[in-house]
Amino acid sequence: MPAQRVRGFAINGWQFEYLLDRAAKLQARERLLSPAFNPHQSGGNGRASGNGAGDTSAGTMARRAQQATDAAAMPWTKLEPRELTPCPERLAVVLRSPARLYAIDPLQDPRWGEFVEKHPHASVFHSIPWLEALHRTYGYQPIAYTSSPPGRDLEDGIVFNRVKSWATGQRLVSLPFSDHCEPLVNHPSKLVFLLSSLEQQLRTGKWNSVELRPVHMLDGYVHLRPTGSYYLHSLDLSPDIHTLQSNLHGDSTQRKIRRAEREGLTYKEGRSESLLGDFYRLLLLTRRRHGLPPPPRTWHRNLIEYFGQPLKIRVAYKGTLPIASIMTIRHKDTLVYKYGCSDARFHQLGGMHLLLWSSIQEAKFEGLRSFDFGRSDRENTGLITFKNRWGAIPSLLKYYRYTSLPSTKTTTNGAGAEWRAIFARMAKPIFSRMPDSVISAAGSLLYKHIG
Repeated sequence: MPAQRVRGFAINGWQFEYLLDRAAKLQARERLLSPAFNPHQSGGNGRASGNGAGDTSAGTMARRAQQATDAAAMPWTKLEPRELTPCPERLAVVLRSPARLYAIDPLQDPRWGEFVEKHPHASVFHSIPWLEALHRTYGYQPIAYTSSPPGRDLEDGIVFNRVKSWATGQRLVSLPFSDHCEPLVNHPSKLVFLLSSLEQQLRTGKWNSVELRPVHMLDGYVHLRPTGSYYLHSLDLSPDIHTLQSNLHGDSTQRKIRRAEREGLTYKEGRSESLLGDFYRLLLLTRRRHGLPPPPRTWHRNLIEYFGQPLKIRVAYKGTLPIASIMTIRHKDTLVYKYGCSDARFHQLGGMHLLLWSSIQEAKFEGLRSFDFGRSDRENTGLITFKNRWGAIPSLLKYYRYTSLPSTKTTTNGAGAEWRAIFARMAKPIFSRMPDSVISAAGSLLYKHIG
């Protein structure tokens, strides 16, 4: 059959025949129901006056086909939905499917790594190595929710770990032991869709809570309430190195860097087992000083294994004695300062200042754009002042959790941050007196539950 054209669209073969058949049935129905119908008018040819029902010219048939198409496209007309079922191909064109939520495994779906690499708000905490280390160390199963169907590039996503604990409940956390984890969306409507879908996940009763750690605040969303607030410090590396140095606090930061040089402190960096050993011994000292257990040593070993070259352990020495250490991770155009520890007996020598200034210089010379000083508790004024003196700019960081809904279990045990705060107050005097082997074992036992 030659192609017919209806309002600029070509209709060929069976499609045109189908539309003609539908048009004929519609016209027959209208003729039977019309009170003005008279089969003897117009010479007994069965046409209703002026409606063109019996006209079989190409133009009239095309118009009738278009009328059938228009009627099918308007759900508010008198056509029943079942009349559209014989042609599923037309349904796919005429009807638009609502947005759906898809769950993917970011460690198995190759789209996740590509998506994180391209998205401007993705951080080291969204990355595959970070998720792998969490999974290997604590057994957390990662899951990411997105509106992008299988087979298409990811356009948005929020990544979580499924934390199942007798102490803190069954939780979705984005993400444990991460300073922040921004929902990766490009439009506010997608964020609304993903958050409402997460609330529906909570309504199923499978999870006690859904916890979010975004960089940008989410105040105002229904049922989503803050559970803690912090400061996040970031140093802009765009000025030249001399300007960066002059922005350092003169009486403390610059003076401590000069003191480290006068004391002849040495500095090593890398990922060797010996450097990890020096780092972990200093971490034990620091955590005992704060009355907290350290993360398990396997956590840091797994970070080294999965990140490889972008991760560095940096240790400052007085002679052969390690006195300060930090761990940094490079991700795209940012150098992240994640862990720091020191021997308090040598604080006045400026070992930590030497390590941080060396890291900042390295990041600047390699063309990075920012140095992430990490999260600080708002009550820790000493740490906040220390970071401010490096010229880092603080921003407010809020964590959120979906509150308990009538159809869900209680979230009394679902707040990891609240549980950690209570635990820290009770256990601080105990941990400060524990020997190394015991406090390390306590960290390996407890950290899985407080992520």
